Amino acid sequence: MLKQAREIRAAASTRNTQIKQGLAPGEKDKTSLKGRFWKHVVVKEVDGALEVHLDSRALRHPTTKKIVRLPLTKRTLATALAIEWDQLTSAQDATRQHLIPLTSLVCRALDIADDDAAHAGADKSTAPIRAAITEVLIRYLDTDSLLCWAPSVDPNDPANPASTFNDAGQSLRDVEEASAMPIVSYLTTRVWPGVTIAPVLDERAILPRQQEPGTREVIMGWMLGLSSWELAGLERATLGGKSLLAAARLVVEWSEGDAGIVAADAAEEAGPRFGVEEAARAVSVEVDWQTRRWGEVEDTHDVEKEDVRRQFGSVVLLVSGHGPRA
Repeated sequence: MLKQAREIRAAASTRNTQIKQGLAPGEKDKTSLKGRFWKHVVVKEVDGALEVHLDSRALRHPTTKKIVRLPLTKRTLATALAIEWDQLTSAQDATRQHLIPLTSLVCRALDIADDDAAHAGADKSTAPIRAAITEVLIRYLDTDSLLCWAPSVDPNDPANPASTFNDAGQSLRDVEEASAMPIVSYLTTRVWPGVTIAPVLDERAILPRQQEPGTREVIMGWMLGLSSWELAGLERATLGGKSLLAAARLVVEWSEGDAGIVAADAAEEAGPRFGVEEAARAVSVEVDWQTRRWGEVEDTHDVEKEDVRRQFGSVVLLVSGHGPRA
C-alpha cells in the first residue's frame, strides 16, 4: 500500500509541477520534497509494537512527544498512518490538522489510554477524558439523526411536503424508518439487550423527547466500558454523522475486540457487514431525499458526502485489526 501511495503521489506531484512551472512532459522537479526532513516512511515492529518511522526517527505524539506505538494487530492502521505521512510534502504540513486526520485520531485514542492508565486504581468512569467524551456523546441520543423522522403522510393535505413520495411509492418517513430500524434492532438485541429506543420527535413536536428511563444509563455504561480505540472511534463517528446509534453499530461491527457485543448465531454473523457506505447512507437519508428532489449544491453536498465517508473509514481503520472478531 505504501508503494502504491508513493506512485500515486509522485504522478500527481509531477503533473501539478509541470502545469505550474511549465515543465516539459517527462521533466522532473527536484524540489518537490525539499520542505520535509525525511525521505522514506516505513512501518517497523519494535519491542512488540508497531511504529511509523520517518527515516530513522519514530513518529511522536505532537503534544506528549511519546513515540506513537500501535498494537501488532493493527498493521493496516499503521500502514495507513505511514501513507498519511508519506503524502506530506513539507514538515509544515504536519502542523495542519486537516492534512493529518488519522494521526489526530490515533493520538486521541492514545490520550484516552494514557488517561485511563493514570486512573487505573479508581473506577474507570472517573478518568476525566473518558467521562467527558461519554457526557458529550450521550447528548446525541436526544437528537440522533437516525431518530428524527418526518411526520407521517397526511391524506387530507396532499400538498404537505411530508406527503411527497419517491419513485418507489415511499414517503420520507417510510425511508427513514426503513433505514433506522435495522440498526436500532441490532443494537437493542445484540449490544443493549432489553433497551427500548424510540423516535425522538413526535408527529408535530418541536422539542425532542427523552428516551425511556434507564436507556441513557445503559448506553453510558456501555461507552465507559469500551477500549480506548473503540471510544475514540465512537467519538469520531458520532461527531461526523451526528448519530450515536450509527456510530455504535459501526464500531461494534468492526472492532477487533468484543465492544460489548452479545454472542450471536453463526448464520447472523454470516450476513453482510455494516460498513462505511451503509453508515453514510443511514445518517444522510434526509439530505439524499432533498438533493434528489431539488438538486445538489456543488462544493457543498458532494464535499460533505465524501467527508462523512472519510471519517467513517478512519473509524474502521482505528478499531479493526486481526483480533478475535476481525
